[in-house]
Amino acid sequence: MTTSRCVVGIWQVRRILVRETSIIAVVAINLFILMRYCWLIWKERIKPALAMWVFFSIAVGGSLVTYLSAGDYSLLDNILNSSDLVLVVTVSVFIFIFGDRSTRFSRFDLGCLIAVLAIVAFWVISQHHVMSHVSIQVILVIAYFPVISRIWKSNENTESFAAWIGLFLAPCISLLSSKGVLATIYSLRAIISTSVLLALMVRAELKQRNDRVSKPAI
Repeated sequence: MTTSRCVVGIWQVRRILVRETSIIAVVAINLFILMRYCWLIWKERIKPALAMWVFFSIAVGGSLVTYLSAGDYSLLDNILNSSDLVLVVTVSVFIFIFGDRSTRFSRFDLGCLIAVLAIVAFWVISQHHVMSHVSIQVILVIAYFPVISRIWKSNENTESFAAWIGLFLAPCISLLSSKGVLATIYSLRAIISTSVLLALMVRAELKQRNDRVSKPAI
């Protein structure tokens, strides 16, 4: 009896340690990505569109609200969604202060934004948490299409491997601390989207190297 209690106690301690380590790691990765983005914006190395980041802020915020409303969950139970919201809102504010505020919503951006707002309105009226949450994840996947299309057509990689590897690792690690099906769906959506993008980035890098090798010397 004592031995079984010890085993259960050790297992519980281990589970707590794994959960806390997962939470800390996800926050640390997103903090690194946030600092890097803000530094690049401040140095004018990149000029991200404010409109797109505002869309992400609304979508990620809607995703978190529908998750929290679906059960007795806390912000730490879906740490990826929680830290993502801090990331996208902070970057949006940083772009507004230090970046290019002149960018407007493209037709694609506007379509995604309208779809998310419609889903949020549907959730407010119907209180269908699961359906609303999943629908927002679909819109977030669709939002990757312009980046995926650009990299697919490009002969070189213009994206940062450090940032996107971080965006891939964070949801993988978050699965160790996520609670509920919706948190898992959010993480899996991020894993699939970023892994596809990373694969295309590797393809673009290899294509660029092959072009350099095959180019005749002058």
